[in-house]
Amino acid sequence: MLDSLVTSKTRIKLLLKFFSHTNTGYLRSLAKEFDESTNSVRVELNRLTEAGLLVSEDEGKTKMYKANTGHPFFGEIKGMVSKFLGLDDLMERIVNRMGEVQMAYIVGDYARGIDSGTIQMILIGKELDKEYLEFLKEKTYEKVQRKVEVSILEEDPGDIQGILVFGS
Repeated sequence: MLDSLVTSKTRIKLLLKFFSHTNTGYLRSLAKEFDESTNSVRVELNRLTEAGLLVSEDEGKTKMYKANTGHPFFGEIKGMVSKFLGLDDLMERIVNRMGEVQMAYIVGDYARGIDSGTIQMILIGKELDKEYLEFLKEKTYEKVQRKVEVSILEEDPGDIQGILVFGS
């Protein structure tokens, strides 16, 4: 969906990075992370900044970029990115049908804004429907071509490094 709307692969990577969650980055680290030339990343950063979708600020000699949360289309772009990643539908189904889900986290690459093709999640709850979870993982792969890996914990260890996407 997103790749048919936006033809620049670098721009798509930047949108995924900055709109999948609150994230910042600078030119050289983004070029290295995306395995792209600094010039192609710079061009897209400039375009997105000129459009007002990204904002930048100087931190010493480094210019840091992040999503402009005040942009009128911030919510819509964030929603499109979430749908592109398949996270919105997956989370809704898990929370509504898995049982007593207390918390759900996105961890790994997606939590860092990297579209690696594998969505890693941690669910916290007791007596969750693991059979239904396997069904969801297959359906998510069919729908968005992303593998889903899920770890289930009965209690929150309190030190999970990721994005809390559901919490009761």
